Amino acid sequence: MKNKKIMVVFGTRPEAIKMCPVVKELKTRENIKTIVTVTAQHREMLDQVLEVFNILPDYDLDIMKPRQDLFDITTHILKQIRSVLLQEKPDVVLVHGDTSTTFVTSLACFYLQIPVGHVEAGLRTYNLSSPFPEEFNRQAVGLIAKYNFTPTLQTAKNLQNEMKKPSSIYITGNTVIDALKTTIRNSYKHYLIEWVGDSKLILLTAHRRENLGAPMENMFGAIKKILEENSDIKVVYPIHMNPIVRETAKKIFDNFDRIKIIEPLGVIDFHNIMSKSYLILTDSGGIQEEAPSLGIPVLVMRDTTERPEGVTAGTLKLVGTNFENIYKNIKNLISNQSDYDRMAKADNPYGDGFSSKKIVDILCEEM
Repeated sequence: MKNKKIMVVFGTRPEAIKMCPVVKELKTRENIKTIVTVTAQHREMLDQVLEVFNILPDYDLDIMKPRQDLFDITTHILKQIRSVLLQEKPDVVLVHGDTSTTFVTSLACFYLQIPVGHVEAGLRTYNLSSPFPEEFNRQAVGLIAKYNFTPTLQTAKNLQNEMKKPSSIYITGNTVIDALKTTIRNSYKHYLIEWVGDSKLILLTAHRRENLGAPMENMFGAIKKILEENSDIKVVYPIHMNPIVRETAKKIFDNFDRIKIIEPLGVIDFHNIMSKSYLILTDSGGIQEEAPSLGIPVLVMRDTTERPEGVTAGTLKLVGTNFENIYKNIKNLISNQSDYDRMAKADNPYGDGFSSKKIVDILCEEM
């Protein structure tokens, strides 16, 4: 392969965690010029990850504004990414997953006829309302991408069923497993681990737009009931920046001393606290891939998941947003050791920790 220019674009904390290993791998190749562009769709949370991986962006669009909505994010990125693409004229642009940054960047590349490589391609629920707007974003990027780097056989089959060219689909595993090899520390210490002590730690993440309102109140209410009934349980909740999420958490959990509601954690702290958890409750996506490699059962507080491999393997369980169903499933896992062990010992379906190398090898061969 002759010298090529590859631009990597991301904007949120989860994207950064999964794309920084790809950037590091790209930078080891002499025949590739790597350009890192961040939109800063998430500002502080993004910067934490960049610092951990020691990556300095070449371009920072810095689009984040207070109380921004999808219209703001979309228009701000589209206007600014155009000039970067025109100036650099990359041979390929790599995007990740299903964020607004990924969708809008891919759209801009389509307008400029620049090839797109989609990392973590092929995830589907086929329900445009769940997750929203992510399901639309990833399907739209799937229409545009020239290179589809899928994490599993199932995600590859999804693209095949959508009549994507088989030669454009590559099963590489998920780059988040690569990231965990960097961030997990055997000697890790943190005040939250000391606070938990001998109690069972439940790690909670909840922020999805479609869960705002009554569904989130159901989640938090079920967790509060578990805490009221079990004195040996403590919860750590790194809370999302969304003010509606924060208002709901305050309403349900205010003055409850066995839940720590904290600001978002840096990636090293988050991954290591996750590794110390007894159970994870989430409506997030990436945790559904990270936890299986750590042997932590996950209850997914959503009605759909684009990661059915974890459900099939047995390490994830969909519990929806119904109060009673969430409560019943948490209670079972803290009281039924055999059910807990069955989930904890399930195989990880998401890769071997060498996904970034596979992706870069493919690009070097195919470009």
